[in-house]
Amino acid sequence: MTYEEAIDYDWRHIIHPDDAPRIQAESIAGEATLKPFVLEGRFRRSDGEWRWLRSISQPRWGPYNEHVGFIGVAHDITEWKLGTEVLEARVAERTSDLRLALDRLQAEVAERERAEEALRQAQKMEAVGQLTGGIAHDFNNLLTPVIGGLEILARSVETPRLKRIAEAALESGRRGAKLTTQLLAFSRLQRIRMAPVSVNRVIETMRLMLKHSIGGAVMVRTKLGADADFALCDENQLENAVLNLAINARDAMPEGGKLTIETCNTSLDESYAAQDAEVIPGQYVMVAVSDTGSGMPKDVVARAFEPFFTTKEVGKGTGLGLSMVYGFVKQSGGHVTIYSEIGQGTTVKLYFPRYQGNAAAQAVQEPSEIPTASGDEVVLVVEDNTEVRTYSVMVLNELGYKVMEANDAESALLILDSTARVDLLFTDVILPSKSGRVLADAARQRRPDLRVLYTTGYSRNAIVHHGRLDAGVQLISKPFTFEELAKRVRDVLDRG
Repeated sequence: MTYEEAIDYDWRHIIHPDDAPRIQAESIAGEATLKPFVLEGRFRRSDGEWRWLRSISQPRWGPYNEHVGFIGVAHDITEWKLGTEVLEARVAERTSDLRLALDRLQAEVAERERAEEALRQAQKMEAVGQLTGGIAHDFNNLLTPVIGGLEILARSVETPRLKRIAEAALESGRRGAKLTTQLLAFSRLQRIRMAPVSVNRVIETMRLMLKHSIGGAVMVRTKLGADADFALCDENQLENAVLNLAINARDAMPEGGKLTIETCNTSLDESYAAQDAEVIPGQYVMVAVSDTGSGMPKDVVARAFEPFFTTKEVGKGTGLGLSMVYGFVKQSGGHVTIYSEIGQGTTVKLYFPRYQGNAAAQAVQEPSEIPTASGDEVVLVVEDNTEVRTYSVMVLNELGYKVMEANDAESALLILDSTARVDLLFTDVILPSKSGRVLADAARQRRPDLRVLYTTGYSRNAIVHHGRLDAGVQLISKPFTFEELAKRVRDVLDRG
């Protein structure tokens, strides 16, 4: 290029289009400072190749403050720039790896904290059980001669006034004996007769009695699983437990409502057992008692099984009903859970070991194959309970699904309004503002082909009969196991 060509050369037409707006803006700003300034950008060389140049320029001004040009120097920094980009890419990759490692560590810490909390709760209940059991035994020893002496006295005295006093004292002694029986039930020291029990027959036999016990204002429904096997437990204690739960449900529905009792076969696997220190993985028969009552806050649910804990008025309850149920189920080698929401009702689920007959003669069943993700399928998990949401996300990630999560319907709809791919909406039925049903309807307006799987701590029939979901929807009940969630998600996705 000659000197004359260089003087009149317009360098702007060789700037890379992506860099031109920035460089021109920085050039105008640099001229205004009257000081040297630096520009970096891509320029097209005469052979057509794009090269990175760094220029250091000093603006020149005439006697009338007119801009007359620059004094400066430019040098090629292409190799340095490319090396920087490679370094930045590697740093970004390492940062991403570190973030993933931190996420895994946080998940492991959260899982350990949940396990430790479950162990602390089990240890607390065990300690309270030992204490109440010891007190009950000592109290029984004291009551035995008291009740015996009062019985002799009541039969012996002839004076009506003294006879009434003796009989009143005897009745109080018997109530004390009943109290110790309840304490022994919680502490798992009562005498129980373990035998194969048809839970369906027990519930069917109790149906008429329950209607009389809880009054006409409460509608009783039963949904007995056709495949529900025999459970290993004490039949009389099972009847007492169901009656206790039904009466509690009645008290939670003073204006009337619906009581639903269900039975079915189920299983609890290792992943679920990790959430509770006392759960033994295996096959169970479940009995669920659900109501449409006032529900309980989380702090009440956490203490519901403790002896003498009650929210009823003084004189309306001893606080031993649920603790008796808890002790009986645990003594039977089973498991019990409570799921409740304020204003939505309560479900109590009792899990009893399933009777396997002559287990030694049965062939050992191979574990069934757990279905995993197919391709890049994405699941949106919507759950306001942090522990349940974390567990669900962990399971789905391990199954190979890409997972997004939200703690309410509004956050979920923001994700669905974006361009992000979502193949399945996995949502709780009860959410803080909009329900899972309202969320699913809104989601399908946006994405008509979206698959939906609901989850709830209530039983299926309770949630349908109470009008929160339509019959026939895809639903998995809490607590669900690793294998159950894997199969249901795969099934919903494959149905299309």
